[in-house]
Amino acid sequence: MAQRQKIALIYIGLALWLGLLTGCSTQASAGQTYQWGWYIFNPLQGKGASNLAFLLGGLADTVLVSLSAMLASVLLGLLVALAGLSRQRWLKAFNRVYVEVFRAIPLLVLLLWVFYGLPVIVGVQLGVFATGVLAMSLSDSAFEAEIFRAGIQSVPHGQLEAARALGLPWRLQMRLVVLPQALKVILPALGNQLVYVLKMSSLISVIGLSDLTRKANELNVNEYRPLEIYSVLVLEYLVLILLVSHGVRRMERRLATPH
Repeated sequence: MAQRQKIALIYIGLALWLGLLTGCSTQASAGQTYQWGWYIFNPLQGKGASNLAFLLGGLADTVLVSLSAMLASVLLGLLVALAGLSRQRWLKAFNRVYVEVFRAIPLLVLLLWVFYGLPVIVGVQLGVFATGVLAMSLSDSAFEAEIFRAGIQSVPHGQLEAARALGLPWRLQMRLVVLPQALKVILPALGNQLVYVLKMSSLISVIGLSDLTRKANELNVNEYRPLEIYSVLVLEYLVLILLVSHGVRRMERRLATPH
C-alpha cells in the first residue's frame, strides 16, 4: 500500500508540473503574455525532430558516466569502509580523513580541480569523461563508505562468530556472510546515491561533456527558447530518475527476506 502511495504521489507531482507549464502559458508576465514556442520540438517538422534528436543525443553520455562513477564509487567506498572497520589504527585514520575530506569538498569544485589541477601537479591530462568519473567517484565514495560501514555493523555479531567457527578466512566471511546481509540493509541508500550521482552528472557539462545538460545549453544558444528547452531537460531527468527508482524498488523486493 505504501508503495502504491509513493507511485501515486510521483504521478500527481508530474501532473502538477505539466499543469503548471500549461497554466503559465495563459498568465501575463510583466504585462505581456508569454508566447510559448513548443514548435521547436514538433516531431512532425524537420527542425523539431532534429532538435529532439539533438537533445536525446546526450542521453548516452549521461547514463554511461553516471553508471561508471557509481560502480567505481561503490567499490572504492567499500574498500574505505573496510579500512575504517580494521583494527589497524592507521587504516582507521585513513578512513576518517578520506571521508571527511571528500565529503566536505563540493563536487563542482572537485571536478574543476581534477580537470585543471592534475596536469599541473602530476602532468596527467585526463579526458572530459575520465575526469567526470574520477571526480564523482571520489566525492560519492565518501558517502558510500559510511553507508557500507553502517550496513556491515548492522549484521548481528553472532553471524561473524558462526563464520569463524566454520573456519572461514576473513575474506570469505565478508563475501559469503557479512556483505550479502548488509546489502539488503543498504540497498535503499545505494539507490538514493545512484539518483544523486545521476543528477550531479549534469555538472560535468561545465568542462565539455556532451551530456543532456550540455546539449540543452547548446540548443538554447541556437533557438533561444530557454523555458521550453529546460522544461524538456527537466522531463528527461525526471524520466531517468523514475526508471532508476523503479529498478531499485524491484531489487529491494527481490532481496527482501520473507517473514
